[in-house]
Amino acid sequence: MFQKILIANRGEIALRVLRACRELGIASVAVHSTADADAMHVRLADESVCIGPPLARDSYLNMPAIISAALITGAEAIHPGYGFLSENAAFAEMVEAHNLVFIGPTAQHIRMMGDKITAKTTMEALKVPLVPGSPGELASLEEARAVAGRIMYPVLIKAAAGGGGRGMKVARSAGELEAAWREARAEAAAAFGNNAVYMEKYLDKPRHIELQVLADNYGEVVHIGERDCSLQRRHQKVLEEAGSPVITAAQRDELGKTVTTALKKIGYRNAGTLEFLYQDGQFAFIEMNTRLQVEHPVSEAISGIDLVREQIRIAAGEPLGYKQDDVEFSGHAIECRITAEDPETFAPSPGRVDVFHPPGGLGVRVDSALYAGYRVPPHYDSLIAKLVTHGRTREEAIARMKRALREFVITGIKTTIPLHQRILEAPDFVAGDYTIHWLERFVAG
Repeated sequence: MFQKILIANRGEIALRVLRACRELGIASVAVHSTADADAMHVRLADESVCIGPPLARDSYLNMPAIISAALITGAEAIHPGYGFLSENAAFAEMVEAHNLVFIGPTAQHIRMMGDKITAKTTMEALKVPLVPGSPGELASLEEARAVAGRIMYPVLIKAAAGGGGRGMKVARSAGELEAAWREARAEAAAAFGNNAVYMEKYLDKPRHIELQVLADNYGEVVHIGERDCSLQRRHQKVLEEAGSPVITAAQRDELGKTVTTALKKIGYRNAGTLEFLYQDGQFAFIEMNTRLQVEHPVSEAISGIDLVREQIRIAAGEPLGYKQDDVEFSGHAIECRITAEDPETFAPSPGRVDVFHPPGGLGVRVDSALYAGYRVPPHYDSLIAKLVTHGRTREEAIARMKRALREFVITGIKTTIPLHQRILEAPDFVAGDYTIHWLERFVAG
């Protein structure tokens, strides 16, 4: 096992990794920008190193600075968390080149799944079901028209690189295709430096279902159940559930067998998440995230498996030590992503936190790096807390979430707590009757 790990991230995920290290008896090194000098993960880590000024490109994306911090502190491994460099194949290679261990998949698999076209081609060859669409990159507008004519409108033009909804445009008819094609390519080029796009059939009422997996270095691959991430705004997840209100145990087992068989064939290792659209009883693969997900706590809640601990164990060369039949699921879990934003306009709301009083009680978990007096900086993602509840049933998890949201006090900045309270009261949510388009209409309504 490692003696010291550097955590190449900030905020609640840096604190989450730090806690796993501490429970494993591993010393931790925090890195931080000048804006995060007083951050909670910096205060609690065994050591800390400033790696640059506030802008992420000069600090949390500064690969040489992070590698240098690991070397000068004697860290043996680097955990990238999520975001920033977590899915950067060049960074993973740089880590290994300096005789450090990257706590995540191989650079080969990061690169393979980071390009959505390559990922889809790979999964198709492995018999994983796909959304109908183009076989690869669309080379021309004429090819786009031909594919759209084959799969029928509406269609979705998507960037081959990146994520977060950028470089995605819908064409509902032939008359809209050229504009969608040009806008998607321009947006992809601006956001990712790569204007390659491909096409998928646009599904009108899908759920967003993802499957959490763990794989060791010895060929063992297990899934940790599905998460329903359909509640999204501008392609950004807002609330997640595990399991899904609409997926049966038999469907989970069938999908899990398909996925784990595929990942064994390509020799995948460490944690990962495969994302699917689900409509009319059918799953269709859309992409894979080769990292820890923001919403991993709901999977931990229903399985009792510490995913960060497992990431570290796998990276240290330890076997999983259990098989799929040993993974048991209990109850239901919900996660609300609380951001420093106006709950109605979604305008960012950085600033000083005057009061921070998180909820507690049976079945309640809060992942946050906030504290009273902390100043939320304007330079990074607005996520400030993840509130997770677990119950024996979905109804119990909802009741606990409603209670926990009422107890949660954050003053000095605006947060999206009121939005989550509205969602939890909505009849469609209570019934589990929603799709990836539901929240946009709910917020606008």
